[in-house]
Amino acid sequence: MSPVLLLSLLLSVIPLAELVPEKPKRSALNQLTRLLLRKYNCGVRPVQNWTKPTTIYIDLIIQAVLDVDGQTQKVTTSIWYRQIWNDEFLVWDPDEFDGITEISLSSDAIWVPDLIISEFVDVGKSPVIPYVYVNCSGKVKNYKPIQVVSACHLEIYAFPFDKQNCTLTFRSWLHSVSEVDLALWRPAEEIANDTREFMNDGEWELLGVPSRYWTLNLEDRDYAQIQFNVLIRRRPLLYVVGLLIPSIFLMVVDVISFYLPPNSGTRITFKTSILLGYTVIRVNLMDEIPATAIKTPLIGVFFAVCMALLLLSLAMSIFVVKLLHYSEKEVKEMSMSACLLDKYGSMDQSLESTFTSMKTLDEVDQSGEPDLFSLTEVSSSESPLEKILQEVMSLRLYLQEEDTEATSQSYWVQLCLKVDKLLFCIYLLLVFIYVMTLLLLWHSWSSA
Repeated sequence: MSPVLLLSLLLSVIPLAELVPEKPKRSALNQLTRLLLRKYNCGVRPVQNWTKPTTIYIDLIIQAVLDVDGQTQKVTTSIWYRQIWNDEFLVWDPDEFDGITEISLSSDAIWVPDLIISEFVDVGKSPVIPYVYVNCSGKVKNYKPIQVVSACHLEIYAFPFDKQNCTLTFRSWLHSVSEVDLALWRPAEEIANDTREFMNDGEWELLGVPSRYWTLNLEDRDYAQIQFNVLIRRRPLLYVVGLLIPSIFLMVVDVISFYLPPNSGTRITFKTSILLGYTVIRVNLMDEIPATAIKTPLIGVFFAVCMALLLLSLAMSIFVVKLLHYSEKEVKEMSMSACLLDKYGSMDQSLESTFTSMKTLDEVDQSGEPDLFSLTEVSSSESPLEKILQEVMSLRLYLQEEDTEATSQSYWVQLCLKVDKLLFCIYLLLVFIYVMTLLLLWHSWSSA
């Protein structure tokens, strides 16, 4: 049998439709997506009745506080953000599409509310999530993580014992409350106390996230807003150990240095070394203190006053040592030869001009010591014995004066020590008042 005859026989037996390959049938998911988006207009608010507002439900979970910049008044926060609303144009019957109850659609293909954060100041490093979930009843779920860089009024006066209250206010940029309304997806108490996802190992501790709903009137139109207050508190342990404790140790050492004798010559050197060490610590820790252009943190005032107290302590010690040094200098200048030359002149002049009269040798023997006021003028023919006696009496007068100077020097040293003790008590009083003031300020701020 010829091939042509065989082919014609096969064609007569097998139907032509069975020889043509059948087109693959579209999946139910594909058919559903094409059906929903065929006539969908993403620029139209998804309501059948245009007078009915679209309610956007918002949920928020704080994940971490990444950065707090006191100089620029900015806070970087990582949040998990959820938007839920009803789209009346995205509804289907699951029985007609193999029981599909939920699908994912591109967020660019459907209507998405124009919600913004009013405090937003910069674009954070947020991952792009291009899809949303839609269920058969038209409920749209838009879940995405956001890194928010927002403006915040930071109060760093009580640093490092400060608390911050930063707000995240969500609102529609164009739609009024008659078109787009806002509501909380979960109860406000549950959102406020939800800290389970917060990264609690960092510098900041999350106290709560209270929220409130309110409307803002602009150009005779009301705009719905939901404000979340992110309440955070700084953990001060790192700054207490690195900043406060070294300063306190140096202040304690400075107070103890007052027990060094002021006439030992080492107190001023020791106090100067303390002041120099404190200056080095202060310069090295400048970057640890938050900078602000409005207020100086209390810890900055603490460092400035500590340095002022150290300078005051050094000035007190210099004053006391100067008093002691002045007294010793006066004593050293009064040597025996200087006193003799100053009071009696040369040896020959003192014999001729100082004594003009004296008692007899018998009166000197009876009294045991000469009376200078009863001496008469010395004649030009007095004996060498009388000259020796006059010299002995002059030396005795000088020794008596020397004893008087030593006694006055002892009294002067005791007076200087009393002045030093008085200055030390005044310094302690100032330090005590300063410490109590700081404690009261920090306590009142932390308990506010």
